[in-house]
Amino acid sequence: MILTALVICEVAFWVAILGGLAARYLLHRPRLGAALLVLAPVIDAVLLVLVAVDLLGGGTASWQHGLAAIYIGFSVAYGKRMVAWADARFTHRFAGGPAPERLTGARYTAKCWRDVLLTTLAVVIAAAILGSIILLVDDAERTAALSNWFGILGVILAIDVLWALSYTVWPRKPSAARQSTTLGA
Repeated sequence: MILTALVICEVAFWVAILGGLAARYLLHRPRLGAALLVLAPVIDAVLLVLVAVDLLGGGTASWQHGLAAIYIGFSVAYGKRMVAWADARFTHRFAGGPAPERLTGARYTAKCWRDVLLTTLAVVIAAAILGSIILLVDDAERTAALSNWFGILGVILAIDVLWALSYTVWPRKPSAARQSTTLGA
């Protein structure tokens, strides 16, 4: 049940974002667009309630409950950035806005380190959700599957730190096509 709810919430999250952007730029209804965009965090809250109801109602935690906690953590931490990312591309495609910039060099490296901060926030939120569920259910047998996720959260954060570190040591260079257009301008 939780896996199905997770998939439905992920799809609903993107439907709310794309619907909000479509309303804003294609239908020229900014208020409707804003209302649809506000639904994205509500969808996360619905998933959190479904997980809590399932476990507090006597369910046994599985890997799906842990995945839901991670999904919520990352959705909360990265949600604003995901909406901004989609908005920039939608604006460019449908509203005559500028093309999204492809970062390189020190600017891309700085973005990678900002991502580490967001990933840290996501990991903290997911760990807090997992810990809260474990405390609320108060049955080690029924929540044993959730304890494994703390290690996975550590691996996720370590991978993000290594990614940022790699771009600190070997920064992304502009592509040859971009350099020639910049030099020719």
